Amino acid sequence: MPRSALPPLPPPAHLRPWLDDAVLRADRARFLTDLSRRSLGIGRLLLLWAVAAVFVLGWTFVGMAWMDVERHEFFSYVHGLIYTVLGVGVLIPAVFWLVRGIRQDRQVRQLLHAWVESDRDPAADARLRAPGLSLVWLLASFALGVLGLWVAFGAAASAGPSRTTSGELAYIMGTGQILWITGLLGLAKAVVHYRWAVRAFRSRN
Repeated sequence: MPRSALPPLPPPAHLRPWLDDAVLRADRARFLTDLSRRSLGIGRLLLLWAVAAVFVLGWTFVGMAWMDVERHEFFSYVHGLIYTVLGVGVLIPAVFWLVRGIRQDRQVRQLLHAWVESDRDPAADARLRAPGLSLVWLLASFALGVLGLWVAFGAAASAGPSRTTSGELAYIMGTGQILWITGLLGLAKAVVHYRWAVRAFRSRN
């Protein structure tokens, strides 16, 4: 199986009596470890933040275009057009990566549930609860969300006609919103995993 490919679904129930139990259990443990890493690994958190950083970069170009246009000069319009094209060119791939990541997360959750329900292996299943990783996601995402809210509302509170242009205000508040939404996605992921683990393993005890 290629490293980037998702594990397959478990064999149907009517075929399992014909298969080797030891091989099935080894496959189950291996696939669940891989799916858990894809779902809640530190690399997944860093990837989410990397996508957020690309969004911030794209929004920076858009903000620079907005601020240039506000100068109402010929060359500022030209610069604004260039920055707009750059911003759109960065934001479109970021949206694609985000949508692709959300779809893959849904597939990973479905496969996790299917493989957990396929058999019982207390030693392998205990590692899937991953309370430490859930806590890392929770705290890191909470901190990022708080930072985003502070940036957005701080910019709005300190804005004034003589101090901040509408372009500067939109850029700062937009950046804060990106950080806040990224933190919210991370918080939701940690909570969903925790609730899934509690329900899945409580019903099997």
